Amino acid sequence: MESNHRRCLHCNSLLIGRLDKRFCDDGCRTTFNNQKNAQYTNRMRRINHALRRNRAILHSKIADGKIEVKVSKEVLDAEGFNFKYHTHSLGFPEGKLVYFCYDMGYIPLEGDRYLLVREKDPPSFFLVETAF
Repeated sequence: MESNHRRCLHCNSLLIGRLDKRFCDDGCRTTFNNQKNAQYTNRMRRINHALRRNRAILHSKIADGKIEVKVSKEVLDAEGFNFKYHTHSLGFPEGKLVYFCYDMGYIPLEGDRYLLVREKDPPSFFLVETAF
């Protein structure tokens, strides 16, 4: 009889079968890996939740058919907007930056105000006319 008994890495049950087997079943393998990666995946989950919430807030402030809307920081704060998280940003020749949460963006203005925009519709004051 074999003196070196192999055990499941999660539940410590005796393993029978292949020599390279590490878990007794898929449930133990999944639970082991979820616990091992919990801190990393929980952080990603919190960030993704904040991004989705930010996008929903921006979307709720721009009515259908509108291209851009100005709001105060106070209004966004009251809704729970988190300025720490955005998916990407775009710079314009005028030196302005547009921060996006997926397809909805905001541009910091003077006096704690923000211009909310949709990514597919660039803000009108950023459009530069060029003559050909």
